[in-house]
Amino acid sequence: MNKIKVGIVNYLNTKPLIFGIQRAPVVDQLLLIEDYPSNIARMLVEGTIDVGLVPVAVIPHMKEHHIITDYCIGCEGPVASVAIFSEVPMEKIEKVLLDYQSRTSVALAKVLLRKFWKKDVELIDTREDYRAQIKGTTAGVVIGDRGLQQRKVSPYIYDLGEAWIEMTGLPFVFAAWVSNKQLPPDFIEAFNEANKLGLQHVEETVAENPYPVFDLHKYYTEHISYELTPNKRKGLEKFLDFLTAPTVQ
Repeated sequence: MNKIKVGIVNYLNTKPLIFGIQRAPVVDQLLLIEDYPSNIARMLVEGTIDVGLVPVAVIPHMKEHHIITDYCIGCEGPVASVAIFSEVPMEKIEKVLLDYQSRTSVALAKVLLRKFWKKDVELIDTREDYRAQIKGTTAGVVIGDRGLQQRKVSPYIYDLGEAWIEMTGLPFVFAAWVSNKQLPPDFIEAFNEANKLGLQHVEETVAENPYPVFDLHKYYTEHISYELTPNKRKGLEKFLDFLTAPTVQ
C-alpha cells in the first residue's frame, strides 16, 4: 500500500500532535514530512504531499481542499508565539518585516495593521533570518519557536491572536489538517484519533522537549488551543473572507 504523505510544521506547537501520530497505529500508513509552514503549504498545493498541517491562508489557493480532523493550531486568547515585535510602540512603527516562514501569520498581520491598528506602514518581505533588523521604527512579524525567543528581546509585543480576538470576537485558526484530495475514511478516523492521543499526553511532550525560553506546559494548555471547534471554524471563515477581499491582496 502506498503510504499517505503527511506534512507537519516542525515547531514546538506541533509536538503534542507529533507525539500522538508517532505512537498511534496509523503511523504505519503514513510518511511524516517536517518543514516550516510556507514549505508545507507549497508541497500541498504542488501535490508532493497528500495532507498537511498547513497555514490556513493557503486554502484559497487550492483547487481542492478538505479539512480532515477535529484538531488545529489555534488560539482563544494570546497565542504568545505569533506577534509583531518592536522597539517602539505601534504608533511609531514605520516598517514591518514579514516572516518568510509563514503565510497565515503574515496575512493576519496585514489584516490587523489595516483594520485593527489602522496603520499604513511599509511591508518588507524577508528570505533569511531578519531578527537583527528589528530595531528603531522597524518592527517584525516573528512566529513559532523564534517568536517565543523574540519575547526575551523586544520590549513591545503585539500578539496577533489576541488582536484578532479583540477585533472580531472570534478565536483564530493558524493551521489546520488539510488534504488536497479525498482520503480513505478509515485513515481519517485513525489519524483523528492519533491527534487526540497526543493531546492526552501533554505532560510527556513537555518532558521530551526541555525548553528554558518559555513554559511549554503553559504554552500547550493556555496559549495554543488545539480543538477545531465550531467557533474556531467561524473565525476561520471570517479570516478567509478577509483574504479574498480585493483590498487585502
